[in-house]
Amino acid sequence: MKQLFRFSILLLALLMPALAYAHDFEVDGIYYNINGNEAEVTHGKDIYSRYHGAVTIPASVTYNGTTYPVTSIGQQAFLRCSRLTSVDIPNSVTSIGAYAFMECTELTSIDIPNSVTSIGYEAFMNCTGLTSIDIPNSVTAISSYAFYNTAWYDNQPDGLVYAGMVAYKYKGTMSSGTNITLKEGTLGIASCAFEGCDGLTSIVIPNSVTEVGVLAFMDCPALTSIVVESGNPRYDSRNNCNAIIETASNMLIAGCKNTMIPNSVTEIGYGAFMDCTGLTSIVIPNSITKIGELAFQGCTGLTSVDIPNSVTEIVCDAYGDPAFLGCWGLTSIVVESGNPRYDSRNNCNAIIESASNTLIVGCKNTTIPNSVTKIGPCAFFGCDGLTSIDIPNSITSIGDNAFQYCAGLTSIVIPNSVTEIGDWAFADCTGLTDVYCYIADLSSVSTGNNRFELDNGDYSGRTLHVLRGTADSYRGNRNWYPYFERIVEDIFMGDVNGDLEVNIADVNAVIDIILNGSENPSGDVNGDSEINIADVNALIDIILNAPGN
Repeated sequence: MKQLFRFSILLLALLMPALAYAHDFEVDGIYYNINGNEAEVTHGKDIYSRYHGAVTIPASVTYNGTTYPVTSIGQQAFLRCSRLTSVDIPNSVTSIGAYAFMECTELTSIDIPNSVTSIGYEAFMNCTGLTSIDIPNSVTAISSYAFYNTAWYDNQPDGLVYAGMVAYKYKGTMSSGTNITLKEGTLGIASCAFEGCDGLTSIVIPNSVTEVGVLAFMDCPALTSIVVESGNPRYDSRNNCNAIIETASNMLIAGCKNTMIPNSVTEIGYGAFMDCTGLTSIVIPNSITKIGELAFQGCTGLTSVDIPNSVTEIVCDAYGDPAFLGCWGLTSIVVESGNPRYDSRNNCNAIIESASNTLIVGCKNTTIPNSVTKIGPCAFFGCDGLTSIDIPNSITSIGDNAFQYCAGLTSIVIPNSVTEIGDWAFADCTGLTDVYCYIADLSSVSTGNNRFELDNGDYSGRTLHVLRGTADSYRGNRNWYPYFERIVEDIFMGDVNGDLEVNIADVNAVIDIILNGSENPSGDVNGDSEINIADVNALIDIILNAPGN
């Protein structure tokens, strides 16, 4: 499951802006961007203008006759300023952005003024010399890994480490059966604060907490009880639901294996059940309209899910962190009839976006209907239990990461109808040894990057099977040839039974497919996305017109 989380972090890293050295103006050696009527400290124009020594940030700065209050230290502002020794932050600053002081190794201490309310992702990460941090009670929100690999954090004793009045991170190994009641006056819980705490069974959150970071209880498989004390101004655990609900929005932001979603909740939030491996079933009430990013990622014990007809949004785009990413235990997926946006037509065990005919969530028992035209991004991502799948001739597009990490998949047939294969579509399918590709003209196909790549780079024993007369075009195409040990021309149009011959046996095979109601794509000889008597006639024409007949 950590592999899937690393995938999500990788996406975050890919989306993390590179140090662009852009700024709106510079005064006294400090660079700023203008945000409305305020100024934000940013980085210089190049590596030679990085900050060094002692830096004093003013409370306001004047540019072109206008005075701007300095209210934030922006993302990456002091990133890798290894010669920075100290920084004086004024009382006007309210936020410190992601990566703001990351890898400032000469920085030994920092006083954060009591105007600051939030500290961003990895803000002080790898500040190895930072031994002293003064964090005021004004800080309520701290993102994950903000103080990772600093001398300050490393010197803290094992147990729950507080940064000011924020429960920042549980350090060390937690013993089995641990029950935690946060101390009175706690203002916030940092993102990923209890990540991987295998021993955590219950948590009591006082009514003073006004900020709960995302993924605060990620990968806590033994967690069975979550209680927010009554009187909390922002959160509740209504109806003894064993979850944290944001009261104003009715969004469930953190759950556990014992969660019962109240029918007053309208949204399941980002990563609410991430890596909750103990979750085996969940009832999604008819009040839910949205299932957010990574909501059930890594819930490997979840075997079935029913989507009520109230749900009109399931986040499943490649860079939006799909809601059911890596739920490889799923065997049954049902969308209730009457849903205005999604369906599970033909008992397919999948979620299909009705208007676009796009399969957005699949499982190891999915049968793709021949009315589906697209397999969406990450539709089968990490589905280890998937050993085979028939891609019908109706499919024109296979999305980014669609089958990535499907380790049990040994062979795949790509029909000639496919005109688009996305980035990493079949990457890291370690068991994949045979790919049968019926695409005759590669110039008609939009191809993504690293579609069949393996992390270990070992493609021995992997064979790409192609139509007669097309091998040279595949051998000359860098999107194909690097990922296969062999490329062989052993597909014959009309060879339905796969014996490398086209004869009456294939006619019988098509008839069997029709009689048995199979959706084997090889039976669609004429390429019209249907398998019927027209395919029998097309096959007879191929046999009669073959050389020598």
